[in-house]
Amino acid sequence: MNAAFPISLQPYNTFGFSVYCRELHLVDSREQLLELFQAGLFQQNPKIISGGSNLLITENIEVPVLVNRIKGIHISGETQEHIYLRLGAGESWHESVLYAVSHNWGGIENLSLIPGSMGASPIQNIGAYGVELKEVFHELEALNIHTGNFETFNAADCKFGYRDSVFKQEKKNQYVIISVTLKLDKNPVIRTQYGDIQSVLEAQNLSEITIADVSRAVIQIRQSKLPDPAEIGNSGSFFKNPVIPASQAAALQLAYPGLKSFPQNENETKIPAAWLIEQAGWKGHRRGDVGVHEKQALVLVHYGGGKGRDVLQLAQDIQDDVRQKFNITLDFEVNIW
Repeated sequence: MNAAFPISLQPYNTFGFSVYCRELHLVDSREQLLELFQAGLFQQNPKIISGGSNLLITENIEVPVLVNRIKGIHISGETQEHIYLRLGAGESWHESVLYAVSHNWGGIENLSLIPGSMGASPIQNIGAYGVELKEVFHELEALNIHTGNFETFNAADCKFGYRDSVFKQEKKNQYVIISVTLKLDKNPVIRTQYGDIQSVLEAQNLSEITIADVSRAVIQIRQSKLPDPAEIGNSGSFFKNPVIPASQAAALQLAYPGLKSFPQNENETKIPAAWLIEQAGWKGHRRGDVGVHEKQALVLVHYGGGKGRDVLQLAQDIQDDVRQKFNITLDFEVNIW
């Protein structure tokens, strides 16, 4: 640690890298956030951390760092069919899912055990097991760091895409999300057709499947495949699943009949990034203190004592190799600092 960088960010990134910053602010309320704006903090272009689970920090941070810990869960509206649940940006995503499931409010049970905070979920348009956030998203409130005004964004404003939103594109680094409101179903629709959910539930011989059963099945599957950041540093899926021309996907399937693919429309097909990485021989690869997880090729891991730039170099080498072997470019899902 350099005396100029006295504050450790190790507790605030799930990779667990020993990186430092000069100035750290833990924000627990919108009032505190507004005070920081009025004090001129945002003129210094601070870095903002939510859960730190979708982040790779490669160097010490020169600018102030703000950790969003704004909490709160309450019903903001209700109809005969839906509950509008407003959650603070600092709430745990997974704990919020469990809260909804415990009330039998459906729509996010397939997203159980995704790490991170509520505030990061619309930035990333998180998704898993056939469900994306945009399907249940109603609106969010955010502070415009240039004007100091609180603004509301609906789904159209957010311009959701595959692991993408306006907050990763033209409005990147311009807002701090305060809260997210989800539109959840009072009469949930059970969705088990994606991945191994159906087979896990069938093995339990349930007479009737509930969203709690689906949530538990997803948790079981994820725990069997993905490392716990508390045990080994990681940020979950490091790469996005590439969407390629349908003609290229068809040719790839002829060469590899076992390849699973997911048509997006007449012209595009999604290919599992994990399959490409595994076929290229990277699954389980270790390079010093970092590597590719032995059970899930999408996950890059930190064994301890490594540097963020070591993970970045590994990720870039995987990118280059997959591009050379398959003519497919893998994009990063995590944010790189």
